[in-house]
Amino acid sequence: MPPLIETIHEDMKRAMRSGETFRRDTLRFLESALKSVAIEKRLALSQLSESDIHAVIRRSIKQREDSAKQYRAGSREELAEKEDREREILSAYMPSAPDSQATRLAVEQAIEETQADSSKELGKVIGVVMKSLPHADGSEVRRIALEILS
Repeated sequence: MPPLIETIHEDMKRAMRSGETFRRDTLRFLESALKSVAIEKRLALSQLSESDIHAVIRRSIKQREDSAKQYRAGSREELAEKEDREREILSAYMPSAPDSQATRLAVEQAIEETQADSSKELGKVIGVVMKSLPHADGSEVRRIALEILS
């Protein structure tokens, strides 16, 4: 089993033993999402790659961010805070994102590589950056690319 799945499972068991129901439920949801992806790909859970696992975690974090934003728009702060807490728990399992200087450098290199000269070629630039920095925040990459191309 990949070490990250083992870590998640062990953390879930630790949360069960210590009575941390919120953490336990969040990790159960994550484990369930990982099992769903494994079933989709017709693999055993132990055969998922680290990149597959990170993709599931990243998608779950994004869902939490979107939900929190919607709850805040609807004046449901208590639900938004719950989503934020879940996002924090899930974020602990992601590798650290590159700093903004590294992201900016990667965007500049991608623009040079793709010879992009307008925002119409934004997709090409973002694609190249995300391949070189898979853990970069896509919205930050987009913001920097737009800033440079404009």
